[in-house]
Amino acid sequence: MGVTCVSQVPVAEGKSVQQTVELLARRLEALGADKQGTFGVDCETYHTAATLGTQGQTGKLMYVMHNSEYPLSCFALFENGPCLVADANFDTLMVKLKGFFQNAKANKIESRGTRYQYCDFLVKLGTVTMGPSARGISVEVEYCPCVIANDCWNLLMEFMQSFMGSHTPGIPSVFGSKHDSTYSPGDTMVQYMELFNKIRKQQQVPVAGIR
Repeated sequence: MGVTCVSQVPVAEGKSVQQTVELLARRLEALGADKQGTFGVDCETYHTAATLGTQGQTGKLMYVMHNSEYPLSCFALFENGPCLVADANFDTLMVKLKGFFQNAKANKIESRGTRYQYCDFLVKLGTVTMGPSARGISVEVEYCPCVIANDCWNLLMEFMQSFMGSHTPGIPSVFGSKHDSTYSPGDTMVQYMELFNKIRKQQQVPVAGIR
């Protein structure tokens, strides 16, 4: 597990989501990246049951997430709160807690796609979907040899520029709290949570896509 950056890439002008993913894949393969299987990250939203909330107040949201890189783990996150890492049986526990947390089934969102290896970098190009519809594109880039974010951000950014161009992201907000501490899988899940929430809220307006 190395330091990871998760970001969104806009759909290319005149292209579909799938065509844009294929365009990014061709750029990676032109650099010499090799396909290394597939990946998946999913997120289900739970809200506090109405009977527990004070009338007139919005209930808290909890996000229960899974990542195919960590098949035996389940991640539970609150916005601006802690990230709990539990074993896969946590899903069963959530069913038993339905009197406290209710699953907003219509809000399930996931990203699935192909993994690529290029030297010390692992890249995952994903199509983000809600229900049957594609809602966006996720790009996850991991620099495997390093676990201190501040030590390798410039290298990560330089590599991302080689295939993302002007859509290379800025430094993730989660890096700001890490300083010189060790990067963890939970930090990646926080980035996916933020990305999924951003995509949920996006209006269907024209965006300047990649070319």
